Amino acid sequence: MRPTTVTEPTPQAAPDDPETVIAAERARIDALDTRIVALVRERMEVSETIQRVRIESGGRRVHLAREMEILDHYSGELGSAGRDLAMTLLRLCRGH
Repeated sequence: MRPTTVTEPTPQAAPDDPETVIAAERARIDALDTRIVALVRERMEVSETIQRVRIESGGRRVHLAREMEILDHYSGELGSAGRDLAMTLLRLCRGH
């Protein structure tokens, strides 16, 4: 991820100045995105371990019932967009 620069507010800027608020909130989003990417990478590693152990013990790489649980969880928490997000996560994790 490319580092982003946050414009420092000028001393005269009011704390609720729109540009100041937007810059601060964008910095928060950037920090959250960095954490989210790290968590997705961690999830991919955990998924890889599960898949490897399942295959080594004679099982299949993908466990469809478990995937449905994940889809239902994300959908229940975030609605239809949550289901889309879960599908993306599952696709990212299946290949490892």
